Amino acid sequence: MRLTLGPLLYYWPRDQVFAFYRQLAELPLATLYLGEVVCSKRRLLRLEDWLMLGEELAASGKQVILSTLALIEAESELALLERQLGNGRFLLEANDVSAVQRCAALALPFVIGPHINCYNAATLEVLCRDGAVRWVPPLELSGDALALLRSSPKVQIACELFAYGRMPLALSARCFTARHYQLPKDDCHYRCVDHPDGLRLDSQEGERLLVLNGIQTQSASLLNLLPALPRLQQLGIDYLRLSPHSQAMPQVISTFHQALHDGDLERAAATLQRLPLHDYCNGYWYGRAGMVNGEITSTRSP
Repeated sequence: MRLTLGPLLYYWPRDQVFAFYRQLAELPLATLYLGEVVCSKRRLLRLEDWLMLGEELAASGKQVILSTLALIEAESELALLERQLGNGRFLLEANDVSAVQRCAALALPFVIGPHINCYNAATLEVLCRDGAVRWVPPLELSGDALALLRSSPKVQIACELFAYGRMPLALSARCFTARHYQLPKDDCHYRCVDHPDGLRLDSQEGERLLVLNGIQTQSASLLNLLPALPRLQQLGIDYLRLSPHSQAMPQVISTFHQALHDGDLERAAATLQRLPLHDYCNGYWYGRAGMVNGEITSTRSP
């Protein structure tokens, strides 16, 4: 089992992005995903910048994969997809069905991103015929459901599981961050850049509920599948995906790497609990509500 770093879901200044990835070049990551997934208006980095960064990371021995937008709505966004397809070197992660269609039409291999609705063996088989070589299951898929899929003789594809980070839950044509600031989507002033890990949304009771990230809604808590590591190994998961955040990512990567090698989950959990972002959840994996911690058994009376 190897570690990967998913695409950056937030809007950071260009220099911060380059500095972030360069500090990870020597860390134990097999694959890094580069590119804008959430909003095509985020243009502090152009495709040429991502490709240049990709060349640097590839030179350090990393596999680099370009991630596509998860919601393609305009001709300009389709044009960007075509440029990504024609990059001539890096594999693509398809996060929108239009990207799947274009990869299939061009006979290009691709990664099935977590934004593609793929919940059963029949759908996965079709995507494999279209050229998929790796699959990132949707976040809502439970461990039991994934085990059933992995046991299907028709499904022979590398599996990369989203194992750490705020869960991308939904996308909308409306920009929630702009609405928070009472700005129209077309004149949002790029306020996402002020929130390097998203904008927290609490319930009326003051409980952490969601995180707003432009047109994307995320979980307030961070998914953490470290406690499920023995089961993941039993299922033969090929890759664990860690999602980038602005705080303590080198420590997160090192902690997961150490746990994969020595199996000391108690020490790894204690390390993660000391990090700045340490409110965790994993309910989906256990077939429960995603926002809860699946390791906690309720003591409430029926």
